[in-house]
Amino acid sequence: MTAAGEAHGPVVKCLVWDLDDTLWDGVVLEGDEPEPFPGALKTLRVLDERGIVHAAASRGEYALTERHLDRHGLEEWFCDVQVGWGVKSDAVRRIAETLNIGLDTVAFVDNDPVERAEVSSALPTVRCYPAEQAGALPDLAEFQPGFTTGEAGRRRQLYRTERRRRAAEEEFDRDGKDRRAFLASLELEMTVRDATEDDLARASELTVRTHQLNTSGVTYDADELRRLTASPGHRVRVAELRDRFGDYGIIGLAVTELTAADAVLRLMLMSCRVASRGVGTVLLDHLVREAVDGGRRPVAHFVPTEANRNMLVTLRFAGFAPVEDGTGPQGTDGDAGGGRPGGAGGPAAPVVLAFDPQRLGPRRHGHVRVVSGTD
Repeated sequence: MTAAGEAHGPVVKCLVWDLDDTLWDGVVLEGDEPEPFPGALKTLRVLDERGIVHAAASRGEYALTERHLDRHGLEEWFCDVQVGWGVKSDAVRRIAETLNIGLDTVAFVDNDPVERAEVSSALPTVRCYPAEQAGALPDLAEFQPGFTTGEAGRRRQLYRTERRRRAAEEEFDRDGKDRRAFLASLELEMTVRDATEDDLARASELTVRTHQLNTSGVTYDADELRRLTASPGHRVRVAELRDRFGDYGIIGLAVTELTAADAVLRLMLMSCRVASRGVGTVLLDHLVREAVDGGRRPVAHFVPTEANRNMLVTLRFAGFAPVEDGTGPQGTDGDAGGGRPGGAGGPAAPVVLAFDPQRLGPRRHGHVRVVSGTD
């Protein structure tokens, strides 16, 4: 499947707003009480429903700006608000780092052409738009995900919950406690289960949106995943995560082809929202143990992309090694029920890696409790 905005770059995940004379008609610091532009309000709502979140990078005094946002009931629409006197590109970069998304999935709207030029020069992959275009942004291809899921509609709340987690982490840092203590304090619980009909749209969305922690970059639409879930030779698993702050939703996906001898991981991915939680290795360990318990050798197909080198590191760290002796996957059909390469051009040849079942050690009790959907 190809996302609607691919010809214009990846579909936007976050729209960063300038506020004065862009979101509202006036300048708060000059004593105005500016009203929000109706077109801007519509864009806030429409993009939020599509799972595209909002942030702000504006000049001024934070307290005054926050008060004005609250007065108009706008604060709840934003996952991050950066207000100050620094250059806008630094604020946009901090927002992307906070949300843990690539700069190529960030868009910026501002009434000032000088500010847009500065952001475009410093961050060339960020797409910039003039304020007069704000009301029409939902009509552009790059703001139109291929589909909208129930989880997309609550993505803003997921990110805002993440802000509370970050505040707790900063408190740990101030107290001099290490990261392992913070992760343990989260009381993370991952549920790994077979995908159901209700999961397919979100699972397909993950294949389109997730680029970094992704073994192959292959995308599947809901129909392809539906066929795989019905196939006795395949298994489609989803991973859900929650902690003491709340639910992260479905954050992981694994598509496995089952042969007599091997469990071939055609795709495993983990949402970038949880990259810092150390759960990718936990899911991979769970899949390895499932394969070995079923009498199969764990095998993984890794297709290098521009963004997924960290996933190869994860596989190697977990004990997967390249297959160089002709003992690659036995009896695979080579297509895993469809799927399409996520990048431009033809698919790269996969690197085949295998895990030696004899090397499987005892299960380690880490910072994540894993619950099987069959438990």
